[in-house]
Amino acid sequence: MSSQLFTSYTSRSVVLKNRIGVSPMCQYSAEDGMPNTWHTVHLGSRAVGGAGLVFVEAAAVAADARISPADIGIWNDQQAAAFLPIAQFIKSQGAAPGIQLAHAGRKGSTQVPWVGRKAVPAREGGWATYGPSALSFNDVYTEPQAMSAADVDRIIDEFVQATRRSVKAGFEVLELHMGHGYLLHQFLSPLANQRDDEYGGSFEHRTAFARELVAAVRAVWPEHLPLFVRLSVTDWLDNGWDVAQSIRLSAALAKLGVDVIDCSSGSVVPESRVVQAPGYQVPLSAAIRKEAAVATAAVGKITDARQAESILEAGEADLIFMARGLLVDPYWPLRAQQELEGDAVWPVQYQRAVNPNAPSYFVPRVLSVSGLQHPRHARWRADQRRRAGRRSHLLRLGTGCACGW
Repeated sequence: MSSQLFTSYTSRSVVLKNRIGVSPMCQYSAEDGMPNTWHTVHLGSRAVGGAGLVFVEAAAVAADARISPADIGIWNDQQAAAFLPIAQFIKSQGAAPGIQLAHAGRKGSTQVPWVGRKAVPAREGGWATYGPSALSFNDVYTEPQAMSAADVDRIIDEFVQATRRSVKAGFEVLELHMGHGYLLHQFLSPLANQRDDEYGGSFEHRTAFARELVAAVRAVWPEHLPLFVRLSVTDWLDNGWDVAQSIRLSAALAKLGVDVIDCSSGSVVPESRVVQAPGYQVPLSAAIRKEAAVATAAVGKITDARQAESILEAGEADLIFMARGLLVDPYWPLRAQQELEGDAVWPVQYQRAVNPNAPSYFVPRVLSVSGLQHPRHARWRADQRRRAGRRSHLLRLGTGCACGW
């Protein structure tokens, strides 16, 4: 039986083998922005697990664009070179390698989550943060510097340079992070943006940074490769960024060359939260897809294969992105395919765990003592004992199962 979830999806020249994407999930495990063996194993195992698209977590476009000192980045060529084998391995497993580019803005220079969300002091390597206005996220974050027009130009150039490095690093899908209260989202939302210049106030002005950034990135990202945008579709608060504005922006971004809107929500201010019920953001994806006429990815509390299938069947999204569900089970896609279609092609290295008819690598074999030492040596010892007038005993030994014979 075929399913929507396991049909291919084509975006420009990139063909995803199924509709499942590994959402960018910060691991907070880098040093100086460099990906390491943790990222290789983490991302590689999700590719082995059957996802069609595997995104590297939010990669900072500059050292001062990070959320924490442990974030990965792609602001220099050494980082790009370190990403190349990761992207190549993802692709070798049949998945498309993607990278999300990000700037934390006023939510930067913080400790990793398991230490506690608080600002990193300058004496411990913290840095000055930027935002549309000099408004901190809350009382434990530092107050950001209000960006000038020159700062906007500088950061756009940082994204452009990071995009060029992403090409060299072997990525086939690029996503720009405009959600979750980070810099681009801060400019979009009136709750964080209190400017009265060309980057604040009206819808056109608040979205100018986002539109300029997309145009600049699309100009250097290869035409044959798809460009995604992660968008917080609503702030869930009155007087904040909302669905109607997201529809207008998504339509504008599609005209600029964006191929998919990755539909998330919230997090621009501490109060910008909602009860996270299963599929709670799916209606946001459905609205953008219908009203802005652009492909969408649904994300958020999608953990069941039939739930994912129903979202696609209803036309509420083109892709299903998963985050926490794939943290706890890298092989969710393969299990989902077994559930929906009755079969899944597991890696040959794992076949003996899931297929009772797979060739066994363990062949029972009984070895005599001659398999442990040369038989001539055994006969010599028996002769010596007989000559000595003692009774000879020869013990036959079995070594059990041999692997690889």
